[in-house]
Amino acid sequence: MLILTRKKDESIIINGNIEIQIIAIEEGKVKIGINAPKDVEIHRNEIFEKIMASNKESTVSKTAISKLSEKIKKNNEETLK
Repeated sequence: MLILTRKKDESIIINGNIEIQIIAIEEGKVKIGINAPKDVEIHRNEIFEKIMASNKESTVSKTAISKLSEKIKKNNEETLK
């Protein structure tokens, strides 16, 4: 992990096209601004974790559906014999 110190109105650049700027520091909270290309997804960590969990559930469901589909196809083939 890279740890940097920044003051209000200072920024960092990531990958040449993403700028993170310190907007304000108030009551123990830091307000940041992020300037990035539109195709770069930006999420708070807690939201990102929910998205990943949802994607994992979806993948499990798709795998289960795929396996069930294969079993049905096999059963249909055996029935036709």
